[in-house]
Amino acid sequence: RTHVVEDERAQSALNSAQEMKVPKSLIVRRGKVENEVIALVDDMRKLMSPYTALSFKEDAKNRKMTLSLYSRELAMPLGVSHILALSQNDERLNLRIARVPEGPTMSFRVTAFSLSKHVRAIQRRPYAAPGLYQQSPIVVTNNFGDATAPPQVKLMRITFQNMFPAINVATVKLTDCRRVVLFNMAEVEGEDGKTEQIVEMRHYAIKANPVGVNKKVRRLIQTKIPNLNRINDIADYITGTTASGDAAPGATSGNVSDSEPEDETSHVVLAQKYSGRGNNKQQKSALKLVELGPRLSLKLIKVERGLGQGDIMYHAHVMKTPQEVKELKDRKEKEAQLKIQRRKEQERNVEKKRKAKEEKLERKRQRREATEKEAMEELKSGRAALAEDDEDDSVDGESDESSNEE
Repeated sequence: RTHVVEDERAQSALNSAQEMKVPKSLIVRRGKVENEVIALVDDMRKLMSPYTALSFKEDAKNRKMTLSLYSRELAMPLGVSHILALSQNDERLNLRIARVPEGPTMSFRVTAFSLSKHVRAIQRRPYAAPGLYQQSPIVVTNNFGDATAPPQVKLMRITFQNMFPAINVATVKLTDCRRVVLFNMAEVEGEDGKTEQIVEMRHYAIKANPVGVNKKVRRLIQTKIPNLNRINDIADYITGTTASGDAAPGATSGNVSDSEPEDETSHVVLAQKYSGRGNNKQQKSALKLVELGPRLSLKLIKVERGLGQGDIMYHAHVMKTPQEVKELKDRKEKEAQLKIQRRKEQERNVEKKRKAKEEKLERKRQRREATEKEAMEELKSGRAALAEDDEDDSVDGESDESSNEE
């Protein structure tokens, strides 16, 4: 320890408060889905790592739970801030993103998706590194407009940003910046010929390679041991020529690092040490994005004020005038009031039936007790009469014996 904390309880409380501010997600599937959707749920959980439930298992009962039940039974006790629910029917795949505990809820239609294994299958050199998913990714939103953008577009941008922890530029470590999640708004032509807004989500890993050094030296720095069985000196491998000036066996042309692309805008000077050999502080490196997957194309369908319920704030296919919205709201309020009245009336009827049943049982109990009491009285009176008869018989016997003696 480099310092002593005077009040450990206050320090632990501060850490707990900071952890509570970190957004946490719960990714589930609802209903019956195909195996590809199950794999997509696993890929989404890896994308949202580490602040998500990686090993969450849904049983048949949980897959039928509504978002409000998920929020009340699971999300709020565990400190979850966002619920992502995937569901499927015969025609389409849907994704709902809900803010716990009061909403809003955004419903998307997944127009296309690719799993991580599909992305890796088309790559020549798939990227994998230890500790890649131990830190949250950096969120990049593109083409979501400015302050004049529509409200639903602003809500999408804010929601996508708030699903991941915020980055403090003053205290962030470069080694924690290993991944990038990109949300790009694009306009495409729909099936009916109209222009639609599609959100394309991509997931990348940040890869850094040192530049400005010989390609062969870079290989040695990155512990990629070359094949030296055909040369006599390591200098022949570095220079590509022997001491006599002839080309070294197995030498390859090119002295510049193959990590240096033609566009030098990707070259940066590292302010801190970064992951990977040779990426030291004040070292010039080339940054490269390697896609990890999954890929998703999302179309916003509607926005609800609550958790899967409440007022419809936006709908992509249904447009209503303010008067129609007011009439619909009044009708919903009347239906809600009527439902409350019916529920109260039903509760009163249930209570009335319960009391009638209890009174019936009480009357039956009283009749049974009265019958038992009468039976006991009759039994007692019968025993008393039998005792009197026995006494009379004994008196008669004694009088007979006395008369015989006389």
